[in-house]
Amino acid sequence: MSRPLTDLAIDSVTGIDVALPVAGAGARAFAFLIDWHIRLVLSVAWFVPAALIYKGRLSLAAPLDNDPRWFGAVLAPALAIYFLYHYVLELAMRGRTPGKRMAGVRVIARDGGTPGAGALLARNVFRLIDSLPLCYGVGLIATIVTREHVRIGDMAAGTLLAYDGGSTPLVLGAAPSARLDAVGAEVIAERLARWTTLAPQARVQLARQVLARYHTDADSTVADEAALRTQLERLVGASVAPR
Repeated sequence: MSRPLTDLAIDSVTGIDVALPVAGAGARAFAFLIDWHIRLVLSVAWFVPAALIYKGRLSLAAPLDNDPRWFGAVLAPALAIYFLYHYVLELAMRGRTPGKRMAGVRVIARDGGTPGAGALLARNVFRLIDSLPLCYGVGLIATIVTREHVRIGDMAAGTLLAYDGGSTPLVLGAAPSARLDAVGAEVIAERLARWTTLAPQARVQLARQVLARYHTDADSTVADEAALRTQLERLVGASVAPR
């Protein structure tokens, strides 16, 4: 068994690498149990009223004549809520679900950004394998024995689970402070071009480090990512302005 990975190092063109703490089996299990109860309650909350309305009496039994209305209005929506819960919410909440939010974790790509729709779909399709033979046995074993604590779905999608409870990413090997030059301006401009591909937490951390690194008068303690981006844009604009 390889040594477990506690942090995911993310290369940065600014020369300031960040590390996101990787979530282990315990955090995964906690998040999953919360989400499982939520999606079960939501599915039942649809199924029971819909079945009672369809029957017109106090009965939840399926009709004997295989009525397509039963499947389309009662059973299919309940199954969709249960099986699409993770995919839809991870897509809408940028790698999070209510359970993951409570556990302080989120799904990330290996570059630290938010996974795309295709990666999230693959991750959730492979739940069918991770859930074998019972109670997510395969997935649980995989998260214990793999170095990055990933299950089969994460291996297929190129994702993993990292802590996201508002903690600041670790800064690795920050370069000494230096004045902004043409190279530095180019580096910051490239980072701004990729701004939307980064996770919000990574945007804030990297912007702060860049502002501090180049001895600027800008306030690197600002928490708002929009304000930090504005400061970076002004810094780059000042560096290329005619002198």
